[in-house]
Amino acid sequence: MAYYRHVGDVPPKRHTQHRRPDGTLYYEELMGEEGFSSDSSLLYHRGVPSAVVDATPWELPDQSLAENRPLIPRHLRLHELGARDWKAVDPVTGRRLVLGNADVRISYVVAGEASPLYRNAVGDECVYVESGSATVETVFGMLAARQGDYVLLPRSTTHRWVPEGSDPLRLYAIEATSHIAPPKRYLSRYGQLLEHAPYCERDLHGPGEPLLAEGTDVEVLVKHRGGEHGITGTRYVVPTHPFDVVGWDGCLYPYTFNVADFEPITGRVHQPPPVHQVFEGNNFVICNFVPRKVDYHPLAVPVPYYHANVDSDEVMFYCGGDYEARKGSGIGQGSISLHPGGHSHGPQPGAVERALGAEYFDELAVMVDTFRPLALGEGGTASEDPAYAWTWAGRGPAS
Repeated sequence: MAYYRHVGDVPPKRHTQHRRPDGTLYYEELMGEEGFSSDSSLLYHRGVPSAVVDATPWELPDQSLAENRPLIPRHLRLHELGARDWKAVDPVTGRRLVLGNADVRISYVVAGEASPLYRNAVGDECVYVESGSATVETVFGMLAARQGDYVLLPRSTTHRWVPEGSDPLRLYAIEATSHIAPPKRYLSRYGQLLEHAPYCERDLHGPGEPLLAEGTDVEVLVKHRGGEHGITGTRYVVPTHPFDVVGWDGCLYPYTFNVADFEPITGRVHQPPPVHQVFEGNNFVICNFVPRKVDYHPLAVPVPYYHANVDSDEVMFYCGGDYEARKGSGIGQGSISLHPGGHSHGPQPGAVERALGAEYFDELAVMVDTFRPLALGEGGTASEDPAYAWTWAGRGPAS
């Protein structure tokens, strides 16, 4: 994201000797994107970052996908995916795949146990904290994650989730096969967030001091490319703990951004979804709909107009407030609506009339728009409300 950060002990010039108090060298590692052509950081390890003493297959949770056929809008109730024994579920291996395609996969998990050390080598992760809190320990340092946070984890960042408190940790995980970053139109040519952007660098919270963890023969789960579904896993054993970094600097690192710090852009008439955009990846965007003053033209229609998704599938995750346009459809907290390309969608019957004269919407939703069709994972199939597609007409094929 081109926002420089310096943490811990680094030498005054890069790629030069950096020694411990006893005179031995630290091991410098460059973590960079796009083959030395984009953002990077330099990390200084006490142990050799390439060292592995064992490697065995790691069987991922079910990654199979079933096409959305027949082509219909769908309602998924994600809260039904929470296991009764959630306290024994961890935020990585407990994820259930809801929707996906070749560019992005969306999973959901309700967890109460710390995860293994984990590294996603397929793409960046953007994990939204629906509720609960956690510490995210990373090779760069520690992040505090709370309700409403997006946790951005660059590809190949070794990390683990540690839930806190007695409440379940509910995570909505958006996993890319690319990088995830602020939209280019929000950035200067040198990467600074511009004045018209709905958030700024002060709203992005990076890691604290190095963790300097100790340990030998440590397991790390790695998700990487390959296998039947294009994604597979390996279980490494490394000789020393990966969180052995004494210092780092650069522009590539994990960070959090809380949805409450997004400043909504409003107008006299209804504004289209791009004004709600927060991040983008290859062939998809992430937007959030937050509590806000709505359209103030005297004849404004505050809810969305009907629109055909010509180029994209639209996924809305409803995680707060009361989404005005979906009243009467069965949509509630923890719901997903999938409105696929090729289907015209918009407000439920009666929603337009009810919204006339409204001055404020108290709603919170995370939207992912993809430019290739989404298919259903096992979590999506398991949580589907089969009546949703027929709610605009008031009757279905069996009527």
